[in-house]
Amino acid sequence: MSDFTHFNEEGRAKMVDISDKTITTRTAIAQTSVEVNEEIYNKIQERTMGKGDVLAVAQVAGVMAAKKTADWIPMCHPLSLTGVNISFEWDTTENHQLLITVEVKTQGKTGVEMEALTAASATALTVYDMCKAVDKGMIIGPTYLIKKTGGKSGDFER
Repeated sequence: MSDFTHFNEEGRAKMVDISDKTITTRTAIAQTSVEVNEEIYNKIQERTMGKGDVLAVAQVAGVMAAKKTADWIPMCHPLSLTGVNISFEWDTTENHQLLITVEVKTQGKTGVEMEALTAASATALTVYDMCKAVDKGMIIGPTYLIKKTGGKSGDFER
């Protein structure tokens, strides 16, 4: 089992030891989307949703999720993040799709891909939660990594 980094000699799960890794600048950008109906789109745009400003609340939820990723994902290391930025863009070419893009940064020994993906997911789930009274038929996703930089494995770009 020694080839698998997340298993110990007994074949049981372990957190990888990153003690000897070099501290580098790490970034990750993830994206997801929430498809909503026209009524929800209008209420979000006009900030008239009953639970408040949907995008403002979702943005805070996403930042909080990035900071707490190690509490959600069992083998993630707790990280000191140096930045989390969440942006929103509407694509209304075929339907009403809210694009959510998250960029996470740190100076550390391990990457921030899971923090970016977790933040994107929590942001989308918060949009759903705040709008579900109007329509439960919203569609979340796909959720994916766009880009990551830093670390031993090198850079990645979709």
